[in-house]
Amino acid sequence: MAAATSLQWMGDLPARSRTFSAENTIRGVERSTPRPDNGTDRNPEQLIAAAHASCFSIALSTILSRSGCPSHTVQTQATVTLGSVDGAPTITRIALVTVGQVPGMDELAFAELALAAKIRCSVSRALAGVPEISLRASLI
Repeated sequence: MAAATSLQWMGDLPARSRTFSAENTIRGVERSTPRPDNGTDRNPEQLIAAAHASCFSIALSTILSRSGCPSHTVQTQATVTLGSVDGAPTITRIALVTVGQVPGMDELAFAELALAAKIRCSVSRALAGVPEISLRASLI
């Protein structure tokens, strides 16, 4: 399976405005400075966080189903932290927080399956160079 994203630069460098689309499902305007928190403006770190949360949730849901828990709900938030390493902007940390509703499962079993999902998630594997990818898993 392959995924495609396109990016079109519009304007000069100081404007730092780009439009993008990802498989016709995600669209927006990307502005590097300042990094917005809402609206249609997006930045690469937000897109990485969205991809990571999505991939992790899919991996965990698959593991839960294969473990005999077909009726479940998983909600995941990924927070990407951008810092400076050797003077260059670098993703220094990703925090995954997932909450599940899995009838009949205890917290420890859920945390173990969540860790397995983190290890198997293709986006986690692609981001292996990030110094810290933390995981907090809990049930409601």
